[in-house]
Amino acid sequence: MTQTIAPRVRTLVLLILAVAGALLAGAAPVSAHAALTGSDPAQGAVVDTAPSQVSLTFSEPIAVGDDSVRVLDPKGERVDKGDPANPSGTTYSVRLVSGLPDGTYTVAYQVVSADSHPVAGAFTFSIGAPSETTVSVSAQGSDDGLVGWLYGFGRYVSYAGFVVLAGGAAFILACWAPGARVRAVQRLVVSGWLALTSATLGLLMLRGSYTTSGKVGDVFDLELLGDVLQTKTGAALVSRLLLLAAAALFIAVLFGAYARTADAVEPDRDAEDDGGGDDGGPDKRDLTFGLALGGTVVAAGLAASWAMSEHASQGLQAGVAMPVDVVHLLAVAAWLGGLTALLVALYRAPVETPVGRDAVRRFSRLAFGSVVTLAVTGVYQSWRQLGSWSAFTDTRYGQLLLVKIALVAVMVAVAFLSRRWTQRLADARVSEAAEEAERTEAAEEAGRTEATERAEEGVRAKEAVRVKATERAKEAVRAEATERAKEAKQPAGTAPAEASGTSEVSEASMAVEPPKASGASDAFDAEKAEAGQDSVRAAQLARQRAAAEAARQKRLRDADPNRFGLRRSVLAEAGVAVVLLAVTTVLTQTEPGRTEQDARAATAASSTASATGQGSGAVSLTMPFDTGGKSGKGVVSIDLDPAQAGDNALHVYVEGPDGTPVDVPEVKIALTLAAQNIGPLPVAPDHVTTGHWSASRVQIPMAGDWKVEVTVRTSDIDQVTVSKNAQIG
Repeated sequence: MTQTIAPRVRTLVLLILAVAGALLAGAAPVSAHAALTGSDPAQGAVVDTAPSQVSLTFSEPIAVGDDSVRVLDPKGERVDKGDPANPSGTTYSVRLVSGLPDGTYTVAYQVVSADSHPVAGAFTFSIGAPSETTVSVSAQGSDDGLVGWLYGFGRYVSYAGFVVLAGGAAFILACWAPGARVRAVQRLVVSGWLALTSATLGLLMLRGSYTTSGKVGDVFDLELLGDVLQTKTGAALVSRLLLLAAAALFIAVLFGAYARTADAVEPDRDAEDDGGGDDGGPDKRDLTFGLALGGTVVAAGLAASWAMSEHASQGLQAGVAMPVDVVHLLAVAAWLGGLTALLVALYRAPVETPVGRDAVRRFSRLAFGSVVTLAVTGVYQSWRQLGSWSAFTDTRYGQLLLVKIALVAVMVAVAFLSRRWTQRLADARVSEAAEEAERTEAAEEAGRTEATERAEEGVRAKEAVRVKATERAKEAVRAEATERAKEAKQPAGTAPAEASGTSEVSEASMAVEPPKASGASDAFDAEKAEAGQDSVRAAQLARQRAAAEAARQKRLRDADPNRFGLRRSVLAEAGVAVVLLAVTTVLTQTEPGRTEQDARAATAASSTASATGQGSGAVSLTMPFDTGGKSGKGVVSIDLDPAQAGDNALHVYVEGPDGTPVDVPEVKIALTLAAQNIGPLPVAPDHVTTGHWSASRVQIPMAGDWKVEVTVRTSDIDQVTVSKNAQIG
């Protein structure tokens, strides 16, 4: 049976790995989770005057570095200055050098989204009129190529390791306590720990290169590693390693002290028994409770290391989404990891430690609870990441989610078949138990009959030996006495003959006893030798019977159609689970449907504005000032976005004569619409960074030609007010 199944199993495993590999191979190009939803100037826009800065708006907060945003002129020279700033929300800006000539400029950005994935892209805008450009920005991001593929594979291995580690331990504690003594199950759980630990270390080393250059040589750059440790993702990976140290202690206790208290063979119980086979004393119950509590805390901590650094940590209702994601991951581990442990137990458990029907039933209940939990948490996560029904079919995230839902449905259907096989196995076990009891009773009766017959045969043999010995001794005495009497007969008289005869008889009579004693000793020795031979034969027979019984039990287990059917259905479930885990890994690296649709809408709006010749609506004003005091000269720039009636964002930049940002003690803004006698409306911007102030939700009540006044104070007594007009609306 095993030789017939093995090729099929190998073929199925290879097919599953091929599908999982194909899914992972296609995951890297879509790993960005933050999307560019707007820019100023807009993509493809043509502006009349050179802007003082370029602003990028993303769908979620991002992490920026010194070279995260670059602006290149038509010759490929950089024209940005200073580090990118975050004036408000998810908008990030970089200053431009003054006096830019007309032509086409390229904006290239490479940032890291708040859910830990790199985002790269480029677009162009023109000043005056479009022109030719020598800039060629590669479309390949840092997450493409070998480093990106290795990072994606490491994520898959880490998910798989967590599922096997947490799910295998849960299967032992909740379903099958004797599994703690099964070598194959021990190897499975330890392999999960090793896989998760090695994958986490690999991700920590790859992280720096993955989010920056994407070069293999930067993987061992200690400076990049130090930068990674300062990020949220780096802290999550380090926390995961610390929790894995606690998990190692948990495994040592589980396969040490707990395994020694577990019964080698778990008796089958009634279906109403919900326990995990723990019927030991208080010490064992306390140990089981401690392991269950400690294991749950460690597993929840490991799951939180993903939840607090990826999708759930950003977007809508992050405070609710993170604990929901932790519960979702724990349910996945209990279901898929427990299923893997059950598969290993069905194929690799020794004959003396078989998987009982109650263990399978308990896992069935555990899996059902996990599936219900997955359904509830999955619905919430789907709503949060998609936002609309159309995103199921219009976005890659939605399409992958549909595939995941279909795979879960297939697994549930196969699990239903497994449940039926379990019931059949239970019914067969009841019938087999009755037959086994009858066979045992018949064997005991036969044994008692055989023992009685052997005892009677032994008694008869001993009696026969004694009778034969006595008869031989008597015959020998009589023969010897007769011969001696004949030899000693005297012809002269009878007295000597009688005396001699009497003497001979006496001697013969005395000689009779030794043969009797010798015959009894021989009979005892023969009986003792026969008893020794019987005990040796009995021991050999017992060993042969035990070996034959073990072989018979193994053949029956392998040939049992119900157990064989359960094995096949569980193997099919495990195969689908491998593909499901691959799809889940790709899903975590895919831009959420809600974000993708927002980015499409922003791109469409930008394209429409560019096609109609309308800009972003933002107004940029540059005014030189001179307060008359020391260091009183400079340039103040005002950016008003979207320069429409209603809420506007205002940014103020102050530069020295050499173009470097400088701080001044005070900057005040006033807006006046003289035609309608409105104003001046004061605006008090907040200081953001050196030479930069900003104010949000600046209310402009109506469209018109507004006067923008800026008061700059460079000392306690030196200040000046400069102004320019701007068309609003």
